Amino acid sequence: MTATTDSAYERCERITREQARNFYYGIRLLPAPRRAALCAVYALARRIDDIGDDVTGQGGAATVQQRQAGLDQLCAALRRGDGSDPVIAAVLDAAARYPIPLDAFEEIVEGVEMDLQGRRYATFDELVDYCRCVAGSVGRLCLGVFVSRPDPRAPAYANALGIALQQTNTLRDVREDLLSGRVYLPQEDLDRFGVELTVDVDGRLADPDGSLAALLTAAADRAAAWYREGLQLLPLLDRRSAACCGAMAGIYARLLDRIARDPTRVYGGRLSLSGREKAAVAGRALAGRAP
Repeated sequence: MTATTDSAYERCERITREQARNFYYGIRLLPAPRRAALCAVYALARRIDDIGDDVTGQGGAATVQQRQAGLDQLCAALRRGDGSDPVIAAVLDAAARYPIPLDAFEEIVEGVEMDLQGRRYATFDELVDYCRCVAGSVGRLCLGVFVSRPDPRAPAYANALGIALQQTNTLRDVREDLLSGRVYLPQEDLDRFGVELTVDVDGRLADPDGSLAALLTAAADRAAAWYREGLQLLPLLDRRSAACCGAMAGIYARLLDRIARDPTRVYGGRLSLSGREKAAVAGRALAGRAP
């Protein structure tokens, strides 16, 4: 039986409200129909990520092969239009209403598969390829929901903005990723700054000579350039879409700025903004002010 459209969207909005701690501040600025569509996009992207991280609540620890099978099953269900899954049902309905590029979900899967393979990144260009899959694709999915005037540059701007956000995640989560056995800092950067990623006896990232701080500062400066590229999307969007996009980007841009000013803030745990700060960023975006 196909899930009813209303219940499917309600499920997606609940997932987004509960799990998209940063994005929901921007998503809620959209008109209700587009907000529902973007919640559906988020919920499916989150499902893909959760399968890769084995946090789907199925119990036990899934093997890499089982996680891969889960990703394959999800892609197959999306291709055949399986409306029995409420999240997929909502995405399919949204794609019938708006020009959402469904193939971008398979790009997210490609990125998650890189994680399953335990891939490390020799160069920054290799890292960009990963970011393009897991986040640039989300930017293009969002663009399908937004109201945008026709412009051939828009998809590239949306892609760049997604890559900027993912780079911010990479810098914010260096410690958490390392403890999980993942490293997203390019090896060429680690070599250039003479950094060996380790944690000290207190569980903080070790940085005896300040080389890690120097690396993170340089990487933050590089990510800021991707924001400057991606934020050129905002003038192409209508007011509410620009507010949504500006709020989401603004929250992450503020995180990036804090990392750039004091990289040691990520050494002991995840850096975040307060709810009041996020609301202030969303308010600025709704007023049409720069992120």
